[in-house]
Amino acid sequence: MKDILFTIVTVYISIMSIVGFVAMGLDKRKSIKRGWRISEHTLILIAFIGGGIGSYLGMKVFRHKTRQKKFIILIPLALLINIILWVLIGT
Repeated sequence: MKDILFTIVTVYISIMSIVGFVAMGLDKRKSIKRGWRISEHTLILIAFIGGGIGSYLGMKVFRHKTRQKKFIILIPLALLINIILWVLIGT
């Protein structure tokens, strides 16, 4: 049962990380083209509900939101929490 839960959580975090990465990329693209934007609240929420890895990588790869204090603090925090929960579930 524990292995199944760990697998489910791993797949969930992987999917949410892809969502977080894509969301950062889309928002960066829209900011350049001055189009519709994804709200900051939504970007941070995605990171905290499992997309911390992808959101962090998206920040770095797309150089997006890297000067905003709340993103500099909250996205790595979400990443850390995601990793800690994943490790705790796996042990």
